[in-house]
Amino acid sequence: MIKISLPDGSQREFPGPLTVAEVAASIGAGLAKAALGGRVGRGADAKLVDTSHLIQADTALAIVTEKDADGLDLIRHSTAHLLAYAVKDLFPEAQVTIGPVIDNGFYYDFSYKRPFTPEDLVAIEARMSALAKKDEKVERRVLPRDEAVAYFKSLGEHYKAEIIGSIPAGEDVSLYREGAFEDLCRGPHVPSTGKLKHFKLMKVAGAYWRGDHRNEMLQRIYGTAWASKDDLQAYLHMLEEAEKRDHRKLGRELDLFHLDEHSPGTVFWHPKGWAVWQVVEQYMRQVYRDNGYLEVKGPQILDKSLWEKTGHWQKYRENMFTTESEKRDYALKPMNCPGHILIYKQGIKSYRDLPLRFGEFGQCHRNEPTGGLHGIMRVRGFTQDDGHIFCTEDMILDECVAYTALLQKVYTDFGFTNILYKVATRPEQRIGADESWDKAEHALMESLRRSGCEFVISPGDGAFYGPKIEYTLKDALGREWQCGTMQVDFFMAERLGAEYVAESGERKTPVMLHRAIVGSLERFIGILIEQHAGALPAWLAPVQVVVTAITDSQADYVAEVVKTLKKQGVRVEADLRNEKITYKIREHSMQKVPFILVVGDKEKASGAVAVRARGNQDLGVMSLAEFQSKLASDITAKA
Repeated sequence: MIKISLPDGSQREFPGPLTVAEVAASIGAGLAKAALGGRVGRGADAKLVDTSHLIQADTALAIVTEKDADGLDLIRHSTAHLLAYAVKDLFPEAQVTIGPVIDNGFYYDFSYKRPFTPEDLVAIEARMSALAKKDEKVERRVLPRDEAVAYFKSLGEHYKAEIIGSIPAGEDVSLYREGAFEDLCRGPHVPSTGKLKHFKLMKVAGAYWRGDHRNEMLQRIYGTAWASKDDLQAYLHMLEEAEKRDHRKLGRELDLFHLDEHSPGTVFWHPKGWAVWQVVEQYMRQVYRDNGYLEVKGPQILDKSLWEKTGHWQKYRENMFTTESEKRDYALKPMNCPGHILIYKQGIKSYRDLPLRFGEFGQCHRNEPTGGLHGIMRVRGFTQDDGHIFCTEDMILDECVAYTALLQKVYTDFGFTNILYKVATRPEQRIGADESWDKAEHALMESLRRSGCEFVISPGDGAFYGPKIEYTLKDALGREWQCGTMQVDFFMAERLGAEYVAESGERKTPVMLHRAIVGSLERFIGILIEQHAGALPAWLAPVQVVVTAITDSQADYVAEVVKTLKKQGVRVEADLRNEKITYKIREHSMQKVPFILVVGDKEKASGAVAVRARGNQDLGVMSLAEFQSKLASDITAKA
């Protein structure tokens, strides 16, 4: 007898070996029809398998359907094979290489004599749909390595033969067949092509074979696949919205910044973009002041010997920009931490000085690969709202509680109310005593509990020097952006010889808490632009108010209004161009200006303004004082 334990805690007995599909059928016809695969075993040892997998001993089993995350991966993996099947059907001379699952979809790389066109993608997607409707069974077989190499060579699939040839001799490999197409794959797969209904091909890009630029350039076809039509449509709609919100596009249209090949991976801020930067920086500077941080400023270039002591020279050297002067090697700092320790070490510190909180808007440089650069979201030169807290182990909890509350307030002010929390705990390879790790992990988790935050634990994902909290924002489109962090570090202060005099009189090493709220200001501003689709709230907008006249006779009054608002600290511009008022209103609306003030003879005579708010809202005529009050209220409330 074979005992199968199911997720609900029940057990079923069977007289002999049977497949996952047969177990599903014994539970119900509906489950048998919905089954895409199975997860056999318990916990970390559980294995995802095909529905045809034969169970020969007692085990735990979960039937995987489209409602499960594993089910979606099975759909996407199988759809990648369906793509390859369709390409081979339409273009027999094409060679297939690899086709993995990626976030929200899949891709497959092909070698073909000419570039695939947009028309080709349409034809391939149509053929995929036709093949899926045939509902062909997906079957697995196993061959010895050498036999598999010979088989794919006979088909002219030299890339597949090369992949299999890199597998150790004597091993077996698995192949999956659907209809006339057979592919090398570890699996598992959905039981038949009819399970693949909701997919779309997205684009073609170039990709070097095995990621090596010395090899042939292949053609990578990207696609997305989902469990339902609604899920697919929702994803495509999100992509459409994301394209409208793309910070690179809006950066050009709103004249905020540009990127230039004369300095790849760095940002050229235009006046309007720099105005946004200054608002964010000054806001965070006030956060420093209000929460006991002392602002410091470290140098950009530091000697190689310092980076050797911290370990960065050995472990991070290829990502650092270096230079040489007078036979000494230097590096542009990729992070601010060592500089803050050097500042801390100036003068003897007592336990009474702790916690000591340093903050810096520190410009850093990291030699990111060109292919990884993305607008202002991923750059080589960036500025962090970097903070380091030097404290004792007993202070970690209180500092983390205060920090989480502060971070939540900041994110709310910027328009983010959905925050995800993750605690990354001790890895196998680490430094420091377990007692210290216990304290640090407890402090991080307890700080989130006290803050009323639900969190997930990511076992073993902490740094070797300490655990951390990661704070991830969810934006208006549901996308996640990991921005804030709180890291406990038992390591760097000790390596650089930082100490304090304890109450007992002995010298001790402080714990160092690394924390950032917005992280890279460049990236955070990019996130803000996309979150608000360029329509930044009044307190953040580069131009808060435009004042425009109907005719030239109101020019003097426009100048008076502008002068009054400037005295209030408002970022305001006058528009006295000889254009129709409707044209000027439309143009400033396209620039997403929060308020447009229109003045004619009546407004000039009564000291009033006609107020138009963003979104084509006509707020009517009000006195200038009334408008000033409203604007001040919106700015103060971060509305």
